[in-house]
This record gives sequence, structure tokens and C-alpha cells, in this order.
Amino acid sequence: MRMPTLIAHRLGRAYGPDSSAQALAGALAGGVEALETDICLTADEQLVCLHDPLLPLGSTLRGWATERSAAEIRSSWLLGRDGQPSDQHPLLLDELLALIPGDLPLQLEVKAHADRELAARTARMLCERYRRERPRLEVISFHSSACATAAAYGYFSRLVVWTDNSPAELAAWARRRGVAGVSVEHFLLTTALTRAFRRAGLSVNTGTVNDVELALRAIQLGAPDAICTDRPLELRRELAAARGETATPAALAS
Repeated sequence: MRMPTLIAHRLGRAYGPDSSAQALAGALAGGVEALETDICLTADEQLVCLHDPLLPLGSTLRGWATERSAAEIRSSWLLGRDGQPSDQHPLLLDELLALIPGDLPLQLEVKAHADRELAARTARMLCERYRRERPRLEVISFHSSACATAAAYGYFSRLVVWTDNSPAELAAWARRRGVAGVSVEHFLLTTALTRAFRRAGLSVNTGTVNDVELALRAIQLGAPDAICTDRPLELRRELAAARGETATPAALAS
């Protein structure tokens, strides 16, 4: 059975604060297969790698990302897993792209709290500014407006799904809009759901999965194209051990 790609959630949050240079360094050192981070739009229309547009949820700043300049956000401190300030600053998307190999796939999750227009605008800014990066970028979001906008620009886009209701209707919408994939939360994933999306020609991912038993369950339910995980390096080794193989991306792709 083909093993899915393992994507480092928030650049590998097991290795450092969410979407930080420290997390990225840990993931890259272990030969990660793909990366994921959230992006938010700032007051001066820059893109910053932050888990949530409500700044206190991930940094030492207050207010919303759209109320602060990129420089203000960049000078704040990211919070660690314990909720305390770390020694890491938020990364601008430009900085992140400069730190990673040019052929490494990167998922960018558009965040815009309950604001579909902001989500679409964020996706539009991303798509217009990073056309050169388009082959390796994937735009994902809970917001259908962001996914549809990215698809209209020719980017691979993926809608995050937190429901098992009406997959045929959802797949039909995706095909009309040119949205190429879905990411189904692992606790909703079923064989029937996976098959319904695949029949429509959609790519299927799942996340966030950190336990090897949950990863094996997801694979048995239909081998998703990719699994998003906080700990891709460890999960790769554990999946390889379950198959009696050496823990390399090539082994897991066979």
C-alpha cells in the first residue's frame, strides 16, 4: 500500500514554537517531505506566518493581525507550547521562502477569522505576489472563498473539511470552482467519504495526526495523499517500523 506524504504542521510544531524558524530548522534537519504554515494579512498588506489572526493566541501582541504592521508583528515574540513567550519571532512569508529549498512543497493555510472577504483578499495577495512559487505552493483554508480565489489564479487549492455531510455536493462545488482537493479531519475520515471525494477526482489529505495508530487507521481507510502532523520525522520512523522498513521518504513512497 502506498504511504502518504507527511507534512510538517506549522513547520513542525514538535520542534519549536508554531511556524517558527526553530521549528523549521528541526524539520529540515530530518529531511521533511513537505511543510505547512498558516498565513495572515497585516495592516500594511504583508503576509505573516501566524497560526491565528487574533494575535494573543500565538504571540505577545494584542489585537488582530490586520490592525498591526508587519514590522510590529515581526518584532513580537511567538508563544511556546506552554503559552509563555519564546525566543522566536514570527516569520514573514518572504523570510520563510528564503529559508527553504526551492523544490520543497509548501502548504499555506489562509486564516481570516469569520471574514470570507478577508480570506479571499489574503488569497489574492498571495497568488499575485508569488506567481514564481506557484508550482510548489498549495493554498488551503477553511474558507471556501480563499480556495476558490486561489483556484481562479491557477493554484492548487484545498478546502479543509470538518463535516462528513453531503460529500457529493461538496465535491461538485469543488469541481465547479476548480478546487483540486480536500483535507478531512482524521476523526471524520471514513472509507465512504474518501471514495466519494476520489470519485470526483479530488485529492484527499487528513490531519492533524501525531499517533502512529491513528495514521495507520487513516491509511487503511483509503490511503490519503498526505497526512499533516506535528512530528513528521518521528511518525515516518514509526510507520516504517510498522512495515519493517528503513525510515526514509523513498521507503514510505513504495
